[in-house]
Amino acid sequence: MTKAIDVVHAVEMIPDGAILMIGGFLSVGCPRRLIEELVRQGRKNMTVIASDTGRPDVGIGKLIDAKCVSQLIVSHIGTNPETQRQMLTGELRVELSPQGTLAERIRAGGVGLGGVLTPTGVGTLAAEGKSVVRVNGKDYLLETPLKADFALLGSRRSDYRGNLDYSLTARNFNPIMAFAGDVVIAEPNEIVPIGVIPPDEVITPHVLVDYLIERRQRNGR
Repeated sequence: MTKAIDVVHAVEMIPDGAILMIGGFLSVGCPRRLIEELVRQGRKNMTVIASDTGRPDVGIGKLIDAKCVSQLIVSHIGTNPETQRQMLTGELRVELSPQGTLAERIRAGGVGLGGVLTPTGVGTLAAEGKSVVRVNGKDYLLETPLKADFALLGSRRSDYRGNLDYSLTARNFNPIMAFAGDVVIAEPNEIVPIGVIPPDEVITPHVLVDYLIERRQRNGR
């Protein structure tokens, strides 16, 4: 049975206030049609966990411009002055997490770990309010795991079962986010017959993917 649905119905499943993980790095590898539809349907008060917020009117930047997001957990805000403005005025709550730490927190949430021990940030402002664990004479911060109601992924290809592959660095956060979302929605550039993607090129197996976004029609979404 195919997992492919249209983007409108996919976004209708996502309520206001949802926690979203969104793949991509400065919009490379992000699910652009899903983002555009979230804006079109007027979602509000969402928490977004992502690498960054890209730049104005591109990728996650569109969600920021439309004020769909109330909280961010990111490694940096990207080249996006609107994110900075909303953060400074208090319209947007932003938690900054070092990129490697962010990736490990997502992985921990996906595989059921209780947290991550990392030396990154020890003795800095990043350590405020966090538990410090001493192991073999060295201090580590205990970083909590991250999970999401929905993980929205961008991929190069999918077959009709939902096996995904990625293009080079567009892979970025997408594969680990597939483990950490309660519902995983993938937006491939194309959907191909089963068997076209060689087994050793499958990065995200179909068992992790709940829905695929159908290819855009020429006269619509």
